[in-house]
Amino acid sequence: MTGISLRRLGALLRKELIQMRRDRITFAMMLLVPLMQLVLFGYAINSDPKHLPAALVAPTQDRFSRAMVSALELTGYYDFTHVGISATEAEALITRGAVAFVVTLPSDFGRRVERGDAPQILIEADATDPSVASGAISTLGTVAAEALQRETGASPTQPPVGIVVHKRYNPEGITQYNIVPGLLGVILQMILVMMTSMALTREIERGTMENLLALPATPVEIMLGKVMPYMGVGAVQVAVVLLAARLLFGVPFVGSFGVLAAGIFTFVLALVILGYLISTLARTQMQAMQLTFFFFLPSLMLSGFMFPFRGMPGWAQTLGEVFPLTHFLRLIRAVMLKGAGQPDIAQPMAALMVFVLVYGLLALARFRRTLD
Repeated sequence: MTGISLRRLGALLRKELIQMRRDRITFAMMLLVPLMQLVLFGYAINSDPKHLPAALVAPTQDRFSRAMVSALELTGYYDFTHVGISATEAEALITRGAVAFVVTLPSDFGRRVERGDAPQILIEADATDPSVASGAISTLGTVAAEALQRETGASPTQPPVGIVVHKRYNPEGITQYNIVPGLLGVILQMILVMMTSMALTREIERGTMENLLALPATPVEIMLGKVMPYMGVGAVQVAVVLLAARLLFGVPFVGSFGVLAAGIFTFVLALVILGYLISTLARTQMQAMQLTFFFFLPSLMLSGFMFPFRGMPGWAQTLGEVFPLTHFLRLIRAVMLKGAGQPDIAQPMAALMVFVLVYGLLALARFRRTLD
């Protein structure tokens, strides 16, 4: 009886294999998670983003201005998506995050180059993410000098133009200013989705779901009763993270707290409803945790929290748009670091509202199907 029976061992192995085959969610996790990590790290991650959107403020268009713009585009870092706009329009674009750079050429740029006065070019960079602007800024001096020297034939020892770089919103390039506000979204997503996703599965495992179904409550009331307590948990987490951001890390807060609170409330509501939706898909608490992790991993990597969002290829950016964390990061960084108002964050706010509506409808549909 103390020896190993190959027949008994074989029976146990067959039993475990059958159980693994029946637990399709766990089996899918074992195959898809490594594949997803391989694809994301291999193709989507890029720490030196290029083709960044830029705006050009140039009252006059001469050959020297065109040479400068062409030289900047040839570096691969700048894509001038907005040309010939006013300074006011450029300010609105960089506040909303629609462009990463604003290049301003003086109205007498061409005349001053011809006279050898070495005019200055102002390049404003959105430095809320210091890693995005660093590569593009490092090439400016050489590129500008070479471009105009080809046009003027000036001596290489005399720089024909001066470059003034203004790093907006984070001039010292402090990493905490970018990371800490984003941590609020990451913490909320990790905790709230997991806690809420386990709420309904816990009721099923403990056999108390029948008691809920016996109550004269609609599916909407049951869902709200499940998610609202976790919204209170989210409020406590928000207070802790915001206080730590200000007191421990010195992160500036230049925007409106009311605007930020509205964005946080919408984001938290989307998360708890998403957790509830996951709970309608999972049969056990373990499966709920696995589905939460399967959602959390690509969201963390494709949202722009760990790696520059604009550094990813187009397909990865498109995929990143389907995660609420991507839009929340844009919202909270814009409000806290840029002082953006309600019109400036209208796009990420609308996206979060769409997530709330879609997750809510899917959760109610799945819950009714579960009841049947």
